[in-house]
Amino acid sequence: MKQIKGVCPVIAMPFTDSGEVDFIGFDRLLGHLIASGVHGLTLFGIASEFHKLTDVEKQELAERFVARTKASDVFSMISVTDHSLEVAVKRAKHYEKLGADCLMVLPPYFLNPPIRAVKEHILAVLAAVNIPVLIQYAPAETKVGIAVEELVAIYDQFPRAMFKIEANPPIDYISQLLARRPEATVLVGYAGLYMLEVLDIGGKGVMPGCSFAEIYLSIYHDYVAGKPEARQNHKRLLNYITRWMQDCEYIIQVEKTVLRKRGIIDGDYCRRPSYPLSNEDEESIMEFLRQFTLPCKYNK
Repeated sequence: MKQIKGVCPVIAMPFTDSGEVDFIGFDRLLGHLIASGVHGLTLFGIASEFHKLTDVEKQELAERFVARTKASDVFSMISVTDHSLEVAVKRAKHYEKLGADCLMVLPPYFLNPPIRAVKEHILAVLAAVNIPVLIQYAPAETKVGIAVEELVAIYDQFPRAMFKIEANPPIDYISQLLARRPEATVLVGYAGLYMLEVLDIGGKGVMPGCSFAEIYLSIYHDYVAGKPEARQNHKRLLNYITRWMQDCEYIIQVEKTVLRKRGIIDGDYCRRPSYPLSNEDEESIMEFLRQFTLPCKYNK
């Protein structure tokens, strides 16, 4: 089994200028990310605009994703985002059969379900498969609060459960979780804003966006090696991602624009509703690329 740790970006979804999924661009993006040395890749996270994809599109994307990652050392994670327990279970079984190394489950949040229903949903997905399942806790985005004790109880029943914590800030929550179950695998999302603090307290990795994965990898490797450059470069990165993370649609658009400017995908279209960038945003992206010496193919 591939280890679930390190830098595991969430894949952005390339679209054509007319809003169709760019499958060729998707394949090219996968190749770029695998070659970059990331430890894992996640499909259908929020940064993948999962909520703007059809089931037919998801099926083809999942097949391409698993086929490409199977031939590499990169672990594959596919997010189960269905609101219905029954549909989520079917989807989880399908992705396991397809060959995903692990799953992520986004707890149901539409119409504010009670914690009993949320927990039942998560447990049903875990019971349906034999591969690890990462529980995504994103209270700001879903408006669903889950007490640490509830996650501990799930972990005790299913030690295959892992956790992606995206509380803002997440340190107190993760500290409480790891104090109770120090052996649990915890990763942090939220663009890696708290990446180093989470690693400091026992977290296993980070799940940022994918447009500048090399920066997160460099910081991670420097951190593991005990080099001071890790904190210096993370501090430089914070100058940009703190601003871009003010709105989910904002950073999704920024990530795609970075990928386009780098020549990794052809277009930066986001299915609507989206977040149009200002001239100031475009300038900050160019400044970012220059500061971190990332190759830039297009300056407009």
